[in-house]
Amino acid sequence: MESYKFYICFLLFCGSNIILIPNGCLAEMCLQKLHDALFVFGDSLFDVGNNNYINTSYDNQANYAPYGENFFKYPSGRFSDGRVIPDFIAEYAKLPLIQPYLFPGNQGYIKGVNFASGGSGALVETQQGLVIDLKTQLSHFKRVIKFLRQKLEDEETKSLLARAVYLINIGPNDYFGTLTGNSNVIASKSPENFVDMVIGNLTDVVKEIHNQGGRKFGFLTLGPLGCAPVVKLLVNGSGPCREQVTAIVKLHNTALAFELQKLEKQLKGFKYSLTNLYDLGLEVMNDPSKYGFREWGVACCGSGPYRGYPSCGGKSIMKDYELCENANEYFFFDYGHPTERANELIAQFIWNGNHTITGPHNLKSLFQQ
Repeated sequence: MESYKFYICFLLFCGSNIILIPNGCLAEMCLQKLHDALFVFGDSLFDVGNNNYINTSYDNQANYAPYGENFFKYPSGRFSDGRVIPDFIAEYAKLPLIQPYLFPGNQGYIKGVNFASGGSGALVETQQGLVIDLKTQLSHFKRVIKFLRQKLEDEETKSLLARAVYLINIGPNDYFGTLTGNSNVIASKSPENFVDMVIGNLTDVVKEIHNQGGRKFGFLTLGPLGCAPVVKLLVNGSGPCREQVTAIVKLHNTALAFELQKLEKQLKGFKYSLTNLYDLGLEVMNDPSKYGFREWGVACCGSGPYRGYPSCGGKSIMKDYELCENANEYFFFDYGHPTERANELIAQFIWNGNHTITGPHNLKSLFQQ
């Protein structure tokens, strides 16, 4: 005779959510609902407006039209015509839009917070004084932890930090000065040693987040930076990409993958997702129409060859700029930042990409663990 188990079900209030669950599952269900969070670190690919609140140069800000016009209908500080990658990840994880850390009065840290700063790098020297470098972003994260410990009990805070996902993208700005000959940081360093510096600083931050209780991490490799409009404009060379730039990108990506494999063995409970933005970018470049794009090599907004000059919005020395009619047809919105449509594509691969692009986990599986 087949046996059945019967449970008494009742309404559980978890924050603003009402959940019907069987008796005996209270703690697990409520903690799961409470402790899904997303903490974001990085540069302009992830910045959702932190640079609105610091003194910096015009090209490190996106708080003017036409940025944001195709989704928010106002310039939110995102380097895109609409949403950026963390916005889509939050949507897929059924979280609200994650606010910038510097947003006035922002104390909604239970669902996470965004520390990213346009123009920042893993090195303190990268645009020092004009951006929030990765080390400073880490110090902001530690302040958030102190706040959470005041608001929640110790075990709740520990559970929140362990269940949260930490999404990190850093590196392009560290290399950008070297690519254009405007950096003194690597005057005496080989490309290999310079990559080691960048990866070393990133690894130190990851280790400290882990030390604070973080366990689940998401990363991106560098994309094909040598193909970006601004790089093609500023770096001498021919063809669709600049090979000298591609060389250092490949060094970085190889070193990043190696270090993450080491961290997986060294750090207790460490799990990660690494999305191969380089291969994805090349795939889209070689067949844009397959992914719904008409144009890969030219930006939607800007001036000069490839619209690669950072003049979108007319805030630079060059006031005149061109703006395409339909940003969804373009991969790049401005000199080096994706359109909302491109950000959505990248986010989809981060969220549920298979092992050919994203591994050893994708972000969806990390949120579920």
